[in-house]
Amino acid sequence: MSTEKYAEQAERWSDDAYADADAYLAHRAALIFSLGPALVPGDSVLDLACGDAGLAAHLPSLHYVGVDASPQMVEAARRRGREVVLADLNDYEPLQPVTATTCFRAIYYTRDRPAFFRRVAEYTQRKLVFDLNPRQYPVGEVRAELRAAGFDGFVLRPFFAPQRVSLPGPAAAVLRGLERTGPLARLLLTFRFSYLCAAFRDGR
Repeated sequence: MSTEKYAEQAERWSDDAYADADAYLAHRAALIFSLGPALVPGDSVLDLACGDAGLAAHLPSLHYVGVDASPQMVEAARRRGREVVLADLNDYEPLQPVTATTCFRAIYYTRDRPAFFRRVAEYTQRKLVFDLNPRQYPVGEVRAELRAAGFDGFVLRPFFAPQRVSLPGPAAAVLRGLERTGPLARLLLTFRFSYLCAAFRDGR
């Protein structure tokens, strides 16, 4: 996986990638905790393709470790005081199991998605949380791959947080409310936005 295009962007990655980085990442972090089996303070999270580890600031009660294949991103994250490993998400395995694994804006970097899910399942104790563009990847196909990897539980939630536009608080609240509107949310997903998905083993 080539990481050269991120070299010049690394220092301000989160600030430049999101119009309102704090609001966007805080909403993502809340769903990491609550979607599927809940996380609690003290749990560990492995954030694959973490970029500059901007998400870590919104998960202060978790033991956060990031992984990224860009040396510049890893350096930027470490300057933020984050624990980040230089590695490709396709190959990395932690020394110890983790409670949760996350992977955002990066599923398309997997060389072999079913093999990636199997690898993650081997070291993830509670759940895998990732985003999925339903216009790019059929949800049913991804669900079948997760089941084959051992994740028999699966829940998904529309994630209506604009990446490039900063909304006033009331407008952002309305958009988040639309995430729970069922058919209306699914209709909106045919045009833009993505799902946040949690895959897990039932009974864990």
